[in-house]
Amino acid sequence: MELRQLEYFVAVAEGLHFGRAAERLSIGQPAVSQQVARLERELGVSLFDRSARSVRLTAEGSRLLPEARAVLVAADRARLAVAVSPGGTATRILRLGSSTGLGDRLTRVLQALRATQPETETDLVSAPTRVRLERVASGQLDAAFVRGVVTAAGVELIEVWQDRLVVALPATHELAGPSVVPLAALAELPLRIVSHRLNPPLVDLVMGACAAAGFTPTLGAHPDTLENALAAIAAGPASWTVLYEAHARTLRVPEVLFRPTDPELVMPTALAVREDATSRMVAPLIRACAAAAHD
Repeated sequence: MELRQLEYFVAVAEGLHFGRAAERLSIGQPAVSQQVARLERELGVSLFDRSARSVRLTAEGSRLLPEARAVLVAADRARLAVAVSPGGTATRILRLGSSTGLGDRLTRVLQALRATQPETETDLVSAPTRVRLERVASGQLDAAFVRGVVTAAGVELIEVWQDRLVVALPATHELAGPSVVPLAALAELPLRIVSHRLNPPLVDLVMGACAAAGFTPTLGAHPDTLENALAAIAAGPASWTVLYEAHARTLRVPEVLFRPTDPELVMPTALAVREDATSRMVAPLIRACAAAAHD
């Protein structure tokens, strides 16, 4: 049994998809399948039920997952025990789960951490919200940014700021002229938004605000990435989408303008840490988040 086999198994188990696990690991899918198959032969069990349309953990796979995570955490701790910076001092690695759309807030968090904790290096990890929370609870991540989560097993959620959302509109559309867009004025335009399955808190927030403004938006096609959605908005016909203001500040799309709404759309962002995390571990990161919270 090799560490990389356990790493590949955990990646597949968290996403229940061999292709996405390969993308996350930056390796070819055949290599992932091969190493997982070797692990199964080593253990003498099937870890996944595979079909043409889905991948599911078997009972044995479900029992192995927390143990595999624990082994990977122990391996990380072993590496950290001997990590030394170029200056000869011990280096601490902060394993931080990041969230889509953090934009320049994330940059400011990292800059604040670097200023106060120069011996700390930050390892950013991207994963779905559920996976980030599970990794924090298991110790694979020290902390993670999450949005729209109220409770989660094994973690404490500390609200660090409120993220304002802005609408993206064609630069030539009349609604893009004013500095603020009344939400009700968007009623006639199709909304390009991710499916509820992919981002329930965001969709619930936007649809609820539209209902409060007196309309149910017509849903237009939403391309697979924000970049493609903005390109579709720029090309027309007129439509709109939402994104976090901190993210919009990092984008340069001349054919699209970003505007806040009336009433405002805001989403709380929380830092998820283990329930047993000490203040010594958490305080520097909380202070960095406080510094980044001011626009």
